[in-house]
Amino acid sequence: MKKPDTTDRLLPKAPTGIAGLDEITEGGLPRGRPTLVCGAAGCGKTLLAAEFLVNGALQHGEPGVFMSFEESNDDLVANMRSLGHDLDVLQAEGKLAIDHVKIERSEIEETGEYDLEGMFIRLDHAIRRIGAKRVVLDTIEALFSGLPNQALLRAELRRLFHWLKERGMTAIITGERGENTLTRYGLEEYVADCVLLLDHRIVDEVSTRRLRVVKYRGSAHGTNEYPFLIGTSGLSVLPITSLRLDHQARDERVSTGVRGLDDMLGGQGVFRGSSVLVSGTAGTGKSSVSASFVDSACARGEKAVLFAYEESESQLIRNMKSIGIDLGRWKAHGLLQIHASRPTLYGLEQHLVSMYDIVSKTRPDVVVIDPISNLEMSGADHSLQATLIRLIDFLKQQGVTSVFTTLTHAPANEAVDSSGVGVSSLMDSWIVLANLEFNGERTRTMQVIKSRGMPHSNQVREFLIGDHGVDLVDVFVADQRVLTGSTRKLREAQERRA
Repeated sequence: MKKPDTTDRLLPKAPTGIAGLDEITEGGLPRGRPTLVCGAAGCGKTLLAAEFLVNGALQHGEPGVFMSFEESNDDLVANMRSLGHDLDVLQAEGKLAIDHVKIERSEIEETGEYDLEGMFIRLDHAIRRIGAKRVVLDTIEALFSGLPNQALLRAELRRLFHWLKERGMTAIITGERGENTLTRYGLEEYVADCVLLLDHRIVDEVSTRRLRVVKYRGSAHGTNEYPFLIGTSGLSVLPITSLRLDHQARDERVSTGVRGLDDMLGGQGVFRGSSVLVSGTAGTGKSSVSASFVDSACARGEKAVLFAYEESESQLIRNMKSIGIDLGRWKAHGLLQIHASRPTLYGLEQHLVSMYDIVSKTRPDVVVIDPISNLEMSGADHSLQATLIRLIDFLKQQGVTSVFTTLTHAPANEAVDSSGVGVSSLMDSWIVLANLEFNGERTRTMQVIKSRGMPHSNQVREFLIGDHGVDLVDVFVADQRVLTGSTRKLREAQERRA
């Protein structure tokens, strides 16, 4: 029996063009229906609405009308220009119409009645003039300010939303959030087909922005809170529900850039697109190992992005050059980007969204985060773990080989059972570095705790950091034990003399 075609039953949607939001809403906002975007002052309502119109005009050939009841035309144009959108050009091309309507309570109540007919005529004229498909009304409080009659308010809201529906307008109406309700009047959410709630909160003196789809009639949607960032290129949201375990595993192997480590990993290095964790106490060489990954990738002609949370870009390049790794030349050739910042610059979610934007634009083959444990300073453990899970999944979806370093505090002679941030189980390969103190000297060692999908060595290998980078020392066995450091050198000299 033929299965029924469900295509005609799917709700038509208008893509917003905002990174992540279309994934959360599974295609965009309901086409031909009104959407309410509510939130407190400064959370990004006007920006989201304006980007919806700009992207519709530029990407989908759908002209739009922006009717503002608070912000003047010049202010809106100037604010959007700072984010890379020239609204004057769009207006000149007939793709956008901006209209500032000043609402005076005395004028509205002059006849003793509340009537939106004048606004409808003005809006209808703008829609017909450019053939608009999208409309933004910003904000609804200014339109209904000072109206004490709740019954009349509800009736006018219904009338407004039905007017937009009858003309097939895909509309966004913004509203201020109330004290105990989504909006100031607590009424708009009952007459809108889709409601987006924006939130701007301060946690531990760090600013974070979140978005949530409160309701979406006739469509499935993501129901979590999603971090979003307002950056130089506009608004971007990192969806969580879209990051499912459906990424493609690749058989291709890539070198780690560390002599001897590839041999420990089955002789060919790690799988392309896999995640690698390098953990160890301070001074064990985590940054040197991760820089070797970057150097090897760029030497193959691949792009790499390095997020540094301990050293500035200049300091990192100088320090790596001292061990024979010249990251500066790869940066000059356009193969490497280094983004250095303090972990407390902004919240964990915004760190995540910032990485999401950079990776999406750069399309690198390798990404290094050094170290992820420093992000713990700006959030609780559970928040850090959730952030890293999203980042790991996103990088795998993009097919990016990722390297994470983390600082641990366990003494080297204790059993290794933790990565320090609780994500070791999510990693495909886990490499642990240690400093062993014996007979008045420290010896650096490396071991592969796990590496999924390949045979790997179970040995603890000594390695050196010298003029030519990181180099593993051949295993030297004498008297039924592995010798390292000065003991190994002395025994080698004795055997040569013998």
